[in-house]
Amino acid sequence: MKRPFLPRNDKLDWLIQVGYTTVRLFGKNGLQNHAAATAFYFMLSATPLLLLLSYAMQWLGKLAENFVPATMLFAALYNQLQLETLTEVGFLPRQTQLAASGVGLLTLLLSSRKLVHAVEAAFKVIFPHEAKRKFVTTWLLPLIIIPIAFGLLGLAGLAQSVLAFFAGVELIVGWQAELLLVLNALFMLFIVWLLVFLAYWRLPKERPPVRQTALIALLSAISLFLLLALFRYFFHVEKYQSLYGALGGAVFVLIGIYFACLVFYLWAQCLFAVARVDVEALEKLFLGGSGEGASKLEGFVFGRANRLLEKYGRTFQLGDVLIEEGHESQDAFFLYSGRAAAYKNVNGGERRLGPLNEGQLFGEMAYLLKEKRTATVKAETEVVALVLPPDMLEQLMRHSAPLSRRIIATLCQRLEKMNLTAQG
Repeated sequence: MKRPFLPRNDKLDWLIQVGYTTVRLFGKNGLQNHAAATAFYFMLSATPLLLLLSYAMQWLGKLAENFVPATMLFAALYNQLQLETLTEVGFLPRQTQLAASGVGLLTLLLSSRKLVHAVEAAFKVIFPHEAKRKFVTTWLLPLIIIPIAFGLLGLAGLAQSVLAFFAGVELIVGWQAELLLVLNALFMLFIVWLLVFLAYWRLPKERPPVRQTALIALLSAISLFLLLALFRYFFHVEKYQSLYGALGGAVFVLIGIYFACLVFYLWAQCLFAVARVDVEALEKLFLGGSGEGASKLEGFVFGRANRLLEKYGRTFQLGDVLIEEGHESQDAFFLYSGRAAAYKNVNGGERRLGPLNEGQLFGEMAYLLKEKRTATVKAETEVVALVLPPDMLEQLMRHSAPLSRRIIATLCQRLEKMNLTAQG
C-alpha cells in the first residue's frame, strides 16, 4: 500500500481550522464571563499586595534617609511602580499603614483562593475532564501559586525599575544602558512566559504536549505585551476619572486586567484546539456537512480533506485486504474513495456480506466490542481510506454526539445483517 499523492497546502488549512475552532469554542464556552471573574479576583488579590508593597517602600525609604543614593533609588522605585499614581486615582488609600493590616491579609488570602479557583474553573471548561482535584490541593494551591506568581512579576518589575533609575541618574549611559533595558525586557517576557507556560501545562488534568504548550505560551506572552502597549496608547485614565469619578482608576485597571484575561484564555483555548482540530475536521468529513450547526463557513474551513488524507490516508489496490477476520487490530476505516466489500467465513466457505461504498465508516466494531475482527474487508477497486487509531475513534465518539449516533445506528444494522446471514 502507498500514500495517495496530495497537493501541498496542508499547513494553511491547519492554521485556518485551528483558528476557526479556537474562536468557535471560545464563544461556546463563555470564556468572556470567566475572564471577567478572573479579572475581578485578580484585582482583589493584587490590591493588598500593592498596599503591603507601598508600606514596605515607605519603611525602607525611612531607613535610607541618611544615604542619599539609596533615598534616590527608593524614590525611583516608588515612581516606577506608579504607586503614587495609583494613590491619586483612588486605587490605593493614602493611609497605607492602616490598610496593610490583618484585614488586608485576610482579603489577600480569600481573594487569592478565589482567583485560583476562577482560573481552574475556566480551564475545566477549556480542557474538559471528569477528574477532580483533591480537597487539600484546592486549599493549598492558592497559597503557593499566588505568592510565587506575584513574586516573579515583582522581581521583573523591580529589575526594570533599578535599571531605569541607573539610566536616569546617568550611572549607566550609551549602548550599555540600551542593552541592559533590552535584556530586562526579555527577562520580563521570560517571566511572563514561564507563568503562562506553567498555567497551560499544569492546570489541565490531561496535560498537553510540552513543545506545543511552550510555543502557545510564548505567543500568549507576546500578545500580553502587545496588549499592554496598545492599552497605554489608546486608553487614558483621565477619561475614566471624568466618567466614574473616584472609581475611575479602579475601573481603568479592571478593564486592562479583563482584556489581559481574555488574551490569556484565548490562547489556552487555542492550545486545546490544536489537539482537537483533527476531531473537528474528521467529524465534518464523516457527516458530509450535515452535522449540527453546519454552515457555509464551516464548509469553507473544513472543505478540503487533503490534510487528513496526508496524515491518515492509505491507498489499497484491487484485491488488497483492509481488514482480516479474526485479527486483533482495532483501527477504524473511513472509505474516502473506491469500493470494497465485507466477507465472512460461513461453514468453511467465504460469503460476501455486502458492498462498502464511499463515505462509509467501518471496522469500528472491534474497538467498541473489544473483540477480534468479525469479517474480512477487501478492496474491489483502488481504494483510498482513512485509517484511524483507537484513541482517535474514542475522541470522535466523545466529542461528537451526531457521529456517535450514526456509528451506533450503523453498528446495529450491521449486527442485524450478520445475524441474518449466519442464520441463512
